[in-house]
Amino acid sequence: MGNSSGTPETRPATKPPARSGSLEAPTTGKNRGEAGEPATSSLAGWLGARSDAELVTLLELRPDLAVPLPSSMAVLAARAEQRASVLRATDDLDTLDFAILETLAVHGVTRTDSNGAPLRRDELHVQLRERVSTAAIDAALARLSARALVWTDGDQLHLVAAAVEALPWPIGSTTEIPDALTEPEVRAALPELSAAATALLDKLATTGPRGRTRDAAPGTPADRPVQQLLTRRLLHRIDDETVELPVTVGQILRNEPVTHPHALTPPKPKPKKQTSADVNAVAAGEVGELLRHCTAVLELLGQAPAPALRAGGLGVREIRRIAKHAGVEEPRAGLLVELLAAARLIEKGLPDPPPEVDSTDDFWAPTPAVDAWLEAPLARRWVALAMAWLELDRAPWMIGMRDANDKPLAALSIELRSPHAPRDRHTILGLLAEYPSGSALTPADIGRVLAWRQPRWRRHFRLEAVQHTLAEAAALGFIGRDALGSPARALLHGTPTSAADAEAAMETALPAPVDHVLVQADLTVIAPGPLTADLQHRVALVADVESAGAATVYRISEGSVRRALDAGLTAAELHALFTKHSRTPIPQALTYLIDDVARRHGQLRAGMAQSFLRSDDPALLAQVLAAPVASALALRAIAPTVAIAQAPLGEVLEQLRAAGFAPAGEDSAGVIVDLRVRGARISVRPNARQPWRPTPPSAEQLQLLVTELRAAERATSARSGQSVRTDGTRTNTAATLALLQLAARVRRSVNIGYVDAQGVATQRVVEPVKVGNGQLDAVDPVTGAIRHFTLHRIASVALLD
Repeated sequence: MGNSSGTPETRPATKPPARSGSLEAPTTGKNRGEAGEPATSSLAGWLGARSDAELVTLLELRPDLAVPLPSSMAVLAARAEQRASVLRATDDLDTLDFAILETLAVHGVTRTDSNGAPLRRDELHVQLRERVSTAAIDAALARLSARALVWTDGDQLHLVAAAVEALPWPIGSTTEIPDALTEPEVRAALPELSAAATALLDKLATTGPRGRTRDAAPGTPADRPVQQLLTRRLLHRIDDETVELPVTVGQILRNEPVTHPHALTPPKPKPKKQTSADVNAVAAGEVGELLRHCTAVLELLGQAPAPALRAGGLGVREIRRIAKHAGVEEPRAGLLVELLAAARLIEKGLPDPPPEVDSTDDFWAPTPAVDAWLEAPLARRWVALAMAWLELDRAPWMIGMRDANDKPLAALSIELRSPHAPRDRHTILGLLAEYPSGSALTPADIGRVLAWRQPRWRRHFRLEAVQHTLAEAAALGFIGRDALGSPARALLHGTPTSAADAEAAMETALPAPVDHVLVQADLTVIAPGPLTADLQHRVALVADVESAGAATVYRISEGSVRRALDAGLTAAELHALFTKHSRTPIPQALTYLIDDVARRHGQLRAGMAQSFLRSDDPALLAQVLAAPVASALALRAIAPTVAIAQAPLGEVLEQLRAAGFAPAGEDSAGVIVDLRVRGARISVRPNARQPWRPTPPSAEQLQLLVTELRAAERATSARSGQSVRTDGTRTNTAATLALLQLAARVRRSVNIGYVDAQGVATQRVVEPVKVGNGQLDAVDPVTGAIRHFTLHRIASVALLD
């Protein structure tokens, strides 16, 4: 900031370094903590005193500490204090956890009494117990100790130095409560500011809360933006050249949930109660619409694959085409294609058969998995889409927004990738799952609770992000009336049976299929609910959807009846279909329509010659041969009732119908065959669009790692006598064998340096039993198990005193 112009210039100020109390931890070696644990003077010593179960828990919470396997507790402690590892370990800490870290950090910086002794547990309770219970403080300390962010020396608490850099707010925000404005006061004051003052606040909100300026000094003219903001308490003065943006003001400017660091108890929203039946009914209704729209998109892309952009996504024109065909808005069309791509029901490539365009570019088209998905029950189809959305590392709600170059973000483009999207979805929906069934929370309430629980991730829970996530969840049938449905709760459990449980719950929530329709006099057919699979297939064959919803309306026309006859149905079968399944009398107009179309249908038969044409009426065949279409198809009469064509059968049928005739395709036995186009398909490429995620180690693997670490620690601290270090020469190799054979004869333990097949060097104490055949057989003194070591991988051997 400068005072030479009307618009101040901001440059972020560096926070003063805070040193950890753990660096100056005096210890007598005789103190014992409240839990009866021995005093330790270093983090390495404290880690060495942990039980195996506690070390396994530490490695579960901080798996980066175990890669590669540390050779000693000192190495493990050094990794635990590294800045990058500490920042990862603090991502899941809540506001109370950070308040304790800040209290310990401020104490380490400011305390001058007691020779700078670290803060004790009882002193921490005194400082915080007015705002939070003792039990909550102890639980928070247990979480911090489990992550090795805080360690104890008797009853003294030590802080890992890098933890200060993980604080999600300026240091002192928890321990010192300035005269800050409330959220309503800030929102009322912001519109009254000048453009220069607003720009200054926006810059501090995006670059850092502290700024350097000369306008903070006393005596600066009151009309300067900094002085105006200080007067309105929208800035805090640190010294004559430093100002700081209050936490609440920064949260409002960044559109984050407003929670103050001094609030050490979580927000307690009051959910609105809904009945579980209503919630599940609304969710099931959305699922029906979702599956219908997805089917429409797959049908369109199968008939006319969409060309991919050079960057790989779908252009605005294609999204509009899809939206028009499916009868949805463009944002929903973008969500549908993202879902189908995530479920691997559509893919980018060159479809088979290729589109009728002269292009070598990629297209988006259905995959072979579509056929099985379309035949599956509705609940199973929903589970496939729901699971794909939960793990989708993309943000479909950002489609259409502008990027840094002011260009709209395209559906299925790489710019929509967001690695944290699955974590955010699980967190938001997981909060709803914590409340009883039928509990509805507002997006603002969800954002506040999650911002308190994970303040380092609060920007992921902005009101806009939470609203869009909940909107997508509602569109997929996860929630209804702002509450989580039973199928979604089952899916979020994360157990091996979650998918099956969710499918069963969705089957219960979906309306029971009906086996009847209502045929109206205007040739419309009303399905009062979802039809059974067989009836749905037959009705869709003989009628076109006019309007969909809880009750679907179909319309029967001459073209739709001809389509059913082309598929192999007879007039008698169509009459029987409506007679059997209609709860209303069959109108005479429908009977006449079916009979009239059937009387003209199939009088002209086409087959393969490449293909042939036959008719029992020679006059009709002569009429065809005299039409212009005959020359286009290269038709030639070979009998009064038979002609052959050089064009494929599908083309013959298509062009004859376009010319006004009504031919039907038949097989070698004269039976009408269904020659409808099935749509294009694209083969799924291996591992296409599947992000790699590391598999966390199991508890058994971590227990083995801890055992190895204990062995390496014993080897490091063991007192060695005679030793040999190999260098690849024959003399040293012989000396190594001799020393190992001696240890095996006299039953002496040795400390060996061993390099495993992955190139990781470790030390361990073992008791040699046998040396031979290029292998050392030795007993592990801790487990008593026989271990086998390849001799050429042993780098050093030392007898233990």
